[in-house]
Amino acid sequence: MDKFETLTGIAAPMPLVNIDTDMIIPKQFLKTIKRSGLGANLFDEMRFDRQGNEIPEFVLNQDAYREAQILVAGDNFGCGSSREHAPWAIKDFGIRCVISTSFADIFYNNCFKNGILPIALPQEAVDVLMKDAEKGANARMTVDLENQTVTTSDGESFSFEVDAFKKHCLLEGLDDIGLTMEKAGSIDTFEAQAAQARPWV
Repeated sequence: MDKFETLTGIAAPMPLVNIDTDMIIPKQFLKTIKRSGLGANLFDEMRFDRQGNEIPEFVLNQDAYREAQILVAGDNFGCGSSREHAPWAIKDFGIRCVISTSFADIFYNNCFKNGILPIALPQEAVDVLMKDAEKGANARMTVDLENQTVTTSDGESFSFEVDAFKKHCLLEGLDDIGLTMEKAGSIDTFEAQAAQARPWV
């Protein structure tokens, strides 16, 4: 998993509330177990019409936001069914940070396991960040995980809270497999001792 330390990039404003996981990645795209390729169908029913043409009004179809790495969203982001494909699609599109006033618990935890930083901030702070994101490609936000701050293009900064263990995992690029591999030496020692003590197993 890629490390997340400091991210400076374009932020896309998406003020809709209750964006659920079916809106993030519709059910017809859940047949794959690969984490790559899903970005093409992120927000599919909002991005494309029934003929597969882009809907120009949708924020990620606008030239200023095609390369967005940060998403500033409305309240209760990631609600609905507990599909891990949702953070997979967000990450594959290129978004590494989602900012909202609140997140659904399962989606929130899945983000950390997939290298995405979800940041919950008070409504007043999100309103400022949303307005900054509306400036387009010339306005770049900075997210500093080590110092736990989000800074607007004008230099206004907001502090956010994050669990210390989840922060460590993102900073070091550790998913569940990576955490297990950190203990590889201890696992090998245990297996060797177990094989010697119980050779019949």
